[in-house]
Amino acid sequence: MSEAFDLFVNRPAPVAPQPVNSLGRRAQNAGRIEISNLSKSYGIFKALNDVSLTIEPGTVTVILGPSGSGKSTLLRTINHLERVDEGFIQIDGEYVGYRRKGHKLYELKEKAILKQRINCGYVFQNFNLFPHMTVLDNIIEAPIVHGLLNRKQAIERAYELLDTVGLREKANAWPRHLSGGQQQRIAIARALALNPKVMLFDEPTSALDPELVGEVLDVIKKLAESGVTLVVVTHEIGFARQVADRVVFMVEGAIVETGSAAQVLDNPRHHRTRRFLEKVL
Repeated sequence: MSEAFDLFVNRPAPVAPQPVNSLGRRAQNAGRIEISNLSKSYGIFKALNDVSLTIEPGTVTVILGPSGSGKSTLLRTINHLERVDEGFIQIDGEYVGYRRKGHKLYELKEKAILKQRINCGYVFQNFNLFPHMTVLDNIIEAPIVHGLLNRKQAIERAYELLDTVGLREKANAWPRHLSGGQQQRIAIARALALNPKVMLFDEPTSALDPELVGEVLDVIKKLAESGVTLVVVTHEIGFARQVADRVVFMVEGAIVETGSAAQVLDNPRHHRTRRFLEKVL
């Protein structure tokens, strides 16, 4: 049975967006994300507390904050890996995980949710490659299953993406024979194979040895220049400074500060942001 909840249409509007494409990026396929009054609890623990945020197409948003601040939970709600208790998310005006009827939202069936996720690529901390498939088969699986490409087209697209992440020579390798950095780069290529409007990265370098972090961040920087809408949860402050159009700082399930990278990282207004940066810089 579908889960339903009220839309709370008279609640305050989402946080006003920052200027669009501050680094001059554009992409026709980039999606606009609207997060409205989002709340999520696990028992008595409130992981998200009335979060509102608008992410403009073609921009890079980096989400920072201490462990347990709700960063990953927020990311997982954007493609409905986590159900919300209150509020809603839209990508290009389409509700994520729900359909609207009057002033209520009703949860979509799993098949419809999976179809929606085509528009929202997700890169996990721990790669999540299929161990029984070669690199090439990992990349071509989803476009073929979803009927977006035939096998020949999917293979051509896969080699283009392998060139993008610098791993064409690993097409026939097994995931277990790759380094962590190489596996994560393949995971990025796999997510891109569906040509998503939005790419979500959940601490993509946290499981890597320090010497492998740079190769993954370089790929994400290249994607940023392509203009795809990126949302990145990370502790890599240098990356945020170089690439982010906007930095969002979260504490205890709420957004306490948001602005340009220069504003938030160099001149933070909130004492929790300052305290966090003092520890990591």
